[in-house]
Amino acid sequence: MIDVITSSSNYYNYARQEWNRSIDKYPTAIAYCKTFDDVKKAVLFAKKNKFKLRIRSGGHNYEGFSIDDGIFVIDISNLNRIEINYENNTVTAEGGASFGQLYNLIGSNGYPFPGASSSTVGVAGLTLGGGWSYSSRYLGLACDYLSEIKLINYEGSIITANKNTNSDLFWALKGSGGGNFGVIVSLTFDLPPKVDLVTTFNIYYSSISKDNQIKFLDIWQHWITNTTNKINMKASIDNSSYDGSYIYCTGLLYGTPNELMDILSPFMNIGGCNLTYENVSFLQSTEIISSFYNQYERFISYSRFASREYSHDELSKLVDIINEPRPEGSQTTSLKLYGLGGKVSEINKADTAFYYRNSNYIISIESNFEDNEYKEDNAKWIEEKSKYIYNITDGSYINFPYYPLNNYLYEYYGNNYKYLQKVNRKYDPSNTFSFQQSIR
Repeated sequence: MIDVITSSSNYYNYARQEWNRSIDKYPTAIAYCKTFDDVKKAVLFAKKNKFKLRIRSGGHNYEGFSIDDGIFVIDISNLNRIEINYENNTVTAEGGASFGQLYNLIGSNGYPFPGASSSTVGVAGLTLGGGWSYSSRYLGLACDYLSEIKLINYEGSIITANKNTNSDLFWALKGSGGGNFGVIVSLTFDLPPKVDLVTTFNIYYSSISKDNQIKFLDIWQHWITNTTNKINMKASIDNSSYDGSYIYCTGLLYGTPNELMDILSPFMNIGGCNLTYENVSFLQSTEIISSFYNQYERFISYSRFASREYSHDELSKLVDIINEPRPEGSQTTSLKLYGLGGKVSEINKADTAFYYRNSNYIISIESNFEDNEYKEDNAKWIEEKSKYIYNITDGSYINFPYYPLNNYLYEYYGNNYKYLQKVNRKYDPSNTFSFQQSIR
C-alpha cells in the first residue's frame, strides 16, 4: 500500500526535506512506494491527474531536483531490497537502496565497490550520474559495473535495459543523471574482485599560508596524473569562521600503510603536514569515510572538470577565491578537488553517457551557511567566483548540478547530449519525467 504524505500530514515537514537543507520546497504530495506495482500506480495516478512528477531515492541532489513546489513526488526509498547472486557474481539493488545498505551486504562478503562517500546516498542517483568515488581510479565509476537496469516508464510499463535489450537506453542511463527516462526500480551490477584490507587516510594542514596552498595545488595536479591507480583522494582547501584556513584530505588506497607513505611523500614536503591512516576491511573503510559527513548541510556549490596543468598565476587566483572574505552567513568556503583518471579514463567517452572520462579531476567551490536567510548572498558569491573557474575548465559534473548553468546539456554531457536527446524522445516522448535540467 502506498503511503501518501500531504501538507495536512504530521510527517510532511520532515518528508519534504532534502539532504541540502537550503532546498525549501512544498510539494503537493509525496508517495512512498514499496513495490514495482506501487510505482506503476503512482506514475499513472500523476499522469491521470495532470500532476508534474519528480522521483526521489536518497534525496542528495545538490539542487533538490527530486522535489519542487506543487508537484507529485514518487519516493522509492522504501523500495530497497538487495540480493547477491553468487553464481553470476552480481548484486541487484532496488531503486531506493542506499549505499550504506549495499556496502553492508557486499562488504561483509569481501567485495569492494566504487560507490558513494556517504552511506545515506541512493545507489540509483549516484550511479546514473556516472558515480565518482574514492575507488574510482582503481575500479572505475559505479555505472561501469552496471549489467542491467529496470525502470517504470511513462506508461507504467516495466522496461529492461542491458547491452542486448534497449541498449540505447542502457547507454544513456550510464551517466545521464537521475530523474530522466523513468523511475529506476532495479539495478544489477557486476561485482569487482574481492579484497582483503585497504588503507584509509587523512591529511591535515592547519593555519596554512597562501604560498603553501598554492604549493599544495601544484603538487596535487602533478601527483594525480602520475600516481598509482590504487589510490584516490578528495582534497579541500577551507576558509572557516571557526578554524581559519586549513587543508583537509581524505583518501583510500588499495594497498598497505607502507605503500601509502611512499605514495604520499610529495605532500609531506609541505610544512605542518599531519597524516593519519587505518588499515581496515573495505566495509570498515566505508564506515570511516561516511562518518566525516554531516546528517545534513546547507550549501551552494559549483563544479567543473580540470583537464590540464595550471600555471602558478592560475593556482594563485584559485586560492584567492577561498582567501577572500566569505559571504554573509557563510560558515565555510571551500575549494574541493576530486581525483579522476586511472580506470575511469580507460573507457571511451562515447561508450557511455559519462563524457568527461579524460579529465584529471573535478574542481568545486562551495559555501556552507548557517541559515537560509543567507542563501541569496551565498548564491551571488558562488555565481561571481564561478566565472574564473569556468574559463579554465571544460564541463560540469551532472551529480554536482548547478541550476544557473547556461547551455547545461552540453556542459554536462559534451558531444553526447544530442544522442541523449534522441534516446529521451524514444523512451519518454511526452516528457513525463522532466525537471529544471532534464534531458529534453
